Amino acid sequence: MTTATRVDVASLFLETARRLGDIPALIRRGEITPFTELARDVERLSSGLLRAGLNPGERVALLVPPSRDLYAATFAMFRAGLVPVLIDPGIGFKNMGRCLAESEPAAFIGSPKAHLARILGGWAPTSRLNIVADGFVPGIPRLRDFQSSTPLDAAPKDMEEPAAVLFTSGSTGAPKGALYTHGIFAAQVGLLRSLFDIKEGEVSVPTFPLFGLFDAALGQTCVLPEMDFTRPGGVDPRAVIGPLQKYSAQQLFGSPALLDRLGRFGEKHGIALPSLRRVMSAGAPVPARVLERFSKMLPAGVHIFTPYGATEALPVALIGSDEILEETAAMTAMGQGVCVGRPVAGAEVDIIRISDAPIKAWDGALRAIPGEIGEIVVKGPMVSASYLGRPEAAALSKIPDGARVRHRMGDLGRLDEKGRLWFCGRKAQRVRTPDGVLYTIPVEGVFNAHPAVKRTALVRVGHQAVL
Repeated sequence: MTTATRVDVASLFLETARRLGDIPALIRRGEITPFTELARDVERLSSGLLRAGLNPGERVALLVPPSRDLYAATFAMFRAGLVPVLIDPGIGFKNMGRCLAESEPAAFIGSPKAHLARILGGWAPTSRLNIVADGFVPGIPRLRDFQSSTPLDAAPKDMEEPAAVLFTSGSTGAPKGALYTHGIFAAQVGLLRSLFDIKEGEVSVPTFPLFGLFDAALGQTCVLPEMDFTRPGGVDPRAVIGPLQKYSAQQLFGSPALLDRLGRFGEKHGIALPSLRRVMSAGAPVPARVLERFSKMLPAGVHIFTPYGATEALPVALIGSDEILEETAAMTAMGQGVCVGRPVAGAEVDIIRISDAPIKAWDGALRAIPGEIGEIVVKGPMVSASYLGRPEAAALSKIPDGARVRHRMGDLGRLDEKGRLWFCGRKAQRVRTPDGVLYTIPVEGVFNAHPAVKRTALVRVGHQAVL
């Protein structure tokens, strides 16, 4: 097996930590964790978890809030060959139970609140090792108790080895566990570094906690704001603006709803964020008015980037606020859809004719007529090949293409003459009428452009389209 096929993010992090030494890796509630200390946690936990009886390849449920324990445990499992199961806590109690039942974890690492839910809900009966992190529960061993001073001789992992199970949010259907390999994570780290020119030693404020893993692997200081990460749209703006200013952060990652809230607060109070070099926003299209308002707090030449993708494939395409505000926002207001930018390096994006049926194998004849709206399909090193225990979902979402797969994003769109991808809505939400098919985003974009309109939704009622 060649060196090129062996890589993992834990090894990348440990190499980075050796270079950065006592530079802060994590700041939470004023407590500073240097890279050296986080690396020590990772090395000792990776050995300790295996010595406790877990075996490489086994899955471990990880329900821990953003903290030193979360990042140490995740990197430690990568290093030990264990497979963390990461689930968005915002999916609800019943969905959480279903996800845990599907993943059949050999161990459960959770906060005190997560263990209470585990006991009440009968979650994770397959777990033979329960560990509490970021807190204390009588009778359950703490994560720190599993730190072992015995070194673990851990070679980098094969790129195709399972690294993690990331459950989708369930916002467009039942949550599904996307199977991530070590190669996918390594590709994502490389893409983030090159796309955004990220430098070691920068300070990042991520309001999506798992993005902090990338911060650490990239050598950035991750500053966790005091907020409810499951409700970014309800954040107290001061909880995010404060750390940005106090630590002179160069980077912010936040949802469109969070940027809207911060932008309104900043406009009202005349706030500037002179240290920021880049802002990233994902999860939904960012309205032009939100970009315009937030941009007023940024230095000249600093842009808001809106990467397009999904849990199963991220990032796929990228565009900046400069291009949106100068060109594509006006086209959105004319019913053209939302431009999400050009495909990133390594992402092969195609538009195929719309179908609700499985596709057994890739064929170029599936492609739609150039410029026509169809299904967005992507192939590349950032694409997850399957789902955990969901063969039916995989059949509907994956198209075999030789040794790789193409992922059907579940979105509709088109490619323009400049090679840019335009998002036109979810496939499942297209509205079929006796007069033809209507696509949600192009229609809604026309009405959303009116200053008196905040949000619209195109739906079907009976045989009619209703806005």
